[in-house]
Amino acid sequence: MIRYALTRLGLLVLGLAVASVLIFVSLRVLPGDVAQVIAGTQATPEQIAALRASLGLDAPLWTQYADWIGGLLRGDLGTSLLTGTSVSAELIDKARVTVPLSIMSLTIALLIGIPFGVLSALGRRRAAGAALSVAAQALAAVPVVWAGLMLVVVFAVWLGWLPPQGFPRAGWNDPAAAFRALVLPALTIGVIEGAMLLRFVRSATLQAIGQDYVRTAAAKGLTRTRALLSHGLPNVGLSVITVLGLQIAGIIVGAVVIEQLFTLPGVGRMLVTDVASRDLPKVQGELLAVTGFVLVVGFVVDLAHRLIDPRQREAE
Repeated sequence: MIRYALTRLGLLVLGLAVASVLIFVSLRVLPGDVAQVIAGTQATPEQIAALRASLGLDAPLWTQYADWIGGLLRGDLGTSLLTGTSVSAELIDKARVTVPLSIMSLTIALLIGIPFGVLSALGRRRAAGAALSVAAQALAAVPVVWAGLMLVVVFAVWLGWLPPQGFPRAGWNDPAAAFRALVLPALTIGVIEGAMLLRFVRSATLQAIGQDYVRTAAAKGLTRTRALLSHGLPNVGLSVITVLGLQIAGIIVGAVVIEQLFTLPGVGRMLVTDVASRDLPKVQGELLAVTGFVLVVGFVVDLAHRLIDPRQREAE
């Protein structure tokens, strides 16, 4: 197990190294000039060239990359060219919105996907099971923006239960208002991701029902439901753990869109704003941080799967 963990850790570091190169190169291909943005439209070419030199933007690309990596190794994600603030500090500040949003969305997705996925599989020959399956198929195909707008219309406009947009100025110093501000965005992401998870859990449960050990347990006197709960669900749980990494990645991607829609001051909205302003050091730090988080989640899920499933440990 230790050798496997070290191997996976090495792949994680390699993945981060490749991601850093791709992020750095792709941002340099984008059109636009941050020096032009800072200097303004009235600046002369000489002024823009001088500003580029002072910001280090005229240095060779390999030098800029080496400087960036050197900072990363010291734990420095970079500094914004526009504001001069630390990228790490801003990420921590914006994460106070994005992390709770992601946790709430994941919780909603699990509460929808796991129990209703099992019920849909158990009731596959009944109207309720078929209805759950059809509803999941429909919800999984709904664009996240449209789902968010519909939830705003129902719960904010018609019922007036929740705020339609924004985040309280006091932040988490006013926890009730902050929580209410995240309910609709979390529901938007959680319902869509939950519908996708429901389909996966239904498929995994149906596969478990058809296994010999479940049929044998049923033949010994257990009901089909009890046989599945006692012997089949552990294997379903392993499948759910495997797909959780993809679910979390989907939630992070969804947060970028949803934070724009609900005007939440999170990491996703900050990233979109910084891309538009061509603040390259800030954007590349943000992208690498998000990429690293996704890779770490995959690493943890992989190790958890290995620890829980004895068959994989025996195969070593």
